[in-house]
Order: sequence, then C-alpha cells, then structure tokens
Amino acid sequence: MLFRSLHSVFTGNPGTGKTTVVKLLGQIYKSMGLLSKGHIKEVDRSQLIGEYIGQTAPKVKKAIEEAKGGILFIDEAYSLARESDDSKDFGKEAIEVLIKEMSDGSKDLAIMVAGYPHEMDVFLKSNPGLRSRFTNYFHFEDYLPDELHAIALKYVIQKNVKLTDAANFYLSEQLMEGFRNRDKSFGNARYAIAVIDEAKMNLGLR
Repeated sequence: MLFRSLHSVFTGNPGTGKTTVVKLLGQIYKSMGLLSKGHIKEVDRSQLIGEYIGQTAPKVKKAIEEAKGGILFIDEAYSLARESDDSKDFGKEAIEVLIKEMSDGSKDLAIMVAGYPHEMDVFLKSNPGLRSRFTNYFHFEDYLPDELHAIALKYVIQKNVKLTDAANFYLSEQLMEGFRNRDKSFGNARYAIAVIDEAKMNLGLR
C-alpha cells in the first residue's frame, strides 16, 4: 500500500541536512496529494516516554494524532531503544505503538526517524517488526571541506557580512582542519555556521 512507502529512516551525523530534507518532504508529499497537510510534528524521547506505567502509550498516540496529515519526525529515535535491556524503560512500549500505527493506522501520515548510523541500527533491531515497517532508507555523508566552505559563504551572504581574501582563506583552512579532526559528533553545516558566528562575535569584541 502506498502510505507505507512514506515511512522513512535517515541516518547520518549532526548537521548533514536530515531535518531539512524531512521538512521538504512534507511539502513535496502534500503537493503530490500523498499527505493532506504536509506539516512536521517533531518529537524526541522526552515527549514520547512517560515516567510511570500507563503514561507512554497516550503520549505517543497524542503525538501521532497531532501529526496526522503530515510527518511525525522522531529525531535521535535510537533513544527509544536502549542497548541494555532495562525492564523499567518504557521505550519498547513507545516503539510498539509506533509499529501498530505504521501497520494499521492512518494512510494520511508518514513516520520518519533519524539518528547516528550505529545507534539507528540498534533501534531497528530492537523490535523484529520495526525494520520492515520502514521502506525508505537514506544515509547522509559528512560534508566535504569544499561543501562546508560553500555553506559558510552562503551564510555569510545571509548575514550581510563581507570577507576579505585573507579571511576567506583562513575560513577555508579552519573548515579543513575541523573536517580532518572530526568524529561522529562533528556538526557539519552547524560547524560551518558556528565558525562564522564566532568570527562575528570576536569582531564585535575587538
């Protein structure tokens, strides 16, 4: 059935554009007539998991209801599934409600989840029926230094800032160094923007 094909998994490090693409998909799916509203309901673990027995399912169902007609987007979805089996954790209950919705729920809804690659693999393995409910898988690679530079220069224009040739060269070097020293928490586009914001702040301080 067509509505099942809308449920998607996005993997990648921070700042690689996952949330931006989800928002664009909402608009695209609405224009195609696949979703009636195309809005994004973004939630995280704290908005889905209750502290006590009986609180989690209603919270998840409320989020689903508010997302109807659009996309329920769960960033860092892996936080719902712990690698250690903790009987006091209600993440499994939340996952079961999501699976039921993807199987038997409204056609006018897309559930999309995102997070780090390894952690998302743990999430998808946490319930035997989970992986098969998602039919679209997208992986976002880290931006290359030239791409980070282009993102930074676009941000510079948005902020009405002008760079000298020397400043532009220094910016390129800083982004290259950040890329070479990156780990899985590397911010990608966020890092490029932060470099410009920090430069503006330092300029103001001087």
